[in-house]
Amino acid sequence: MDRREELLRNFGGAVRAVLEHIREDFTGIQEIRMRADSPLFVFYRGQEYGVSPEGVLSRNCQQAYVVTARDIKDTVELLSQYSMYAYEDELRQGYITVAGGHRVGMAGKIVMDGTRVKTMRYISFLNIRLSHQVKGCAQVLLPHLTDSNGFIYQTLILSPPRCGKTTLLRDLIRLLSDGTKDRQGVTVGVADERSEIGACYLGKPQNDLGKRTDVLDGCPKAEGMMMLIRTMAPQVVAVDEIGGRSDLEAMEYVVNCGCRLIATVHGSSFEDLLGKPVLKEMVREKIFERFVVLGSREKPGSSMAVLDGSGKELWKNVGGKEECHGGI
Repeated sequence: MDRREELLRNFGGAVRAVLEHIREDFTGIQEIRMRADSPLFVFYRGQEYGVSPEGVLSRNCQQAYVVTARDIKDTVELLSQYSMYAYEDELRQGYITVAGGHRVGMAGKIVMDGTRVKTMRYISFLNIRLSHQVKGCAQVLLPHLTDSNGFIYQTLILSPPRCGKTTLLRDLIRLLSDGTKDRQGVTVGVADERSEIGACYLGKPQNDLGKRTDVLDGCPKAEGMMMLIRTMAPQVVAVDEIGGRSDLEAMEYVVNCGCRLIATVHGSSFEDLLGKPVLKEMVREKIFERFVVLGSREKPGSSMAVLDGSGKELWKNVGGKEECHGGI
């Protein structure tokens, strides 16, 4: 089954008919947005487009197909295989993961049980985020993140949304786990709180994370990092989108246990980190030895720079043109 068919089978009849008419390559679609009584949107190669009833992508959303409540109901039933009860644990966090590793964010009426989210009703908003794996996108980067012994530096990847940080992290995990002609593979533990790295479906990663990788799926990041250290003895721990103080404490625990750490965070520059209290503390405590700054939404890995622990630029690659400033 190709990517187009794999995706389309998750949508109700009317929306599926619209999406079937799209002529663009589905590998370039990043998100599909459905909101009751609002235009159908897709994010294609970093840009938002309305989708007309004929499947034409346009920056003018006035001609876009208008999603109905019935469209959303039909799509939710297909996504959950007609059993939302089976997805209650995930739904408390606002999303479910479906076959192919695609993550579906949902919003509607929240039902509380005391101070705890119990479930969600009257779902009226869907954000289908397509799982993307770009094998090899981290290949050019890896030599600049490893020392003379082949060990990866404590590394933080930062970028604005949709610029490829999770895609890059995923490929780094695969390369480290499988090994390369120059480096032996190592055991990698992944704390995948939101199922975005491995895109697990029924406990099995849909993305290739390498043959020496263990995944804790749906587990809070801080708790997951410590659980991996205690139970799976990883040489490298990987985690996506850090930010809270509990994350900082868990990362300190990982580093103090002698493990290598790779993490990602939202941000457009090293200066952004210094403007956020917890992240500023991470920089001050020198938890990270390398920072990777991404800057392109078009193609993961096409625009990136590597900085040392103090924020000094060591290397960059823009559109395939590399510049090295020494120190690596």
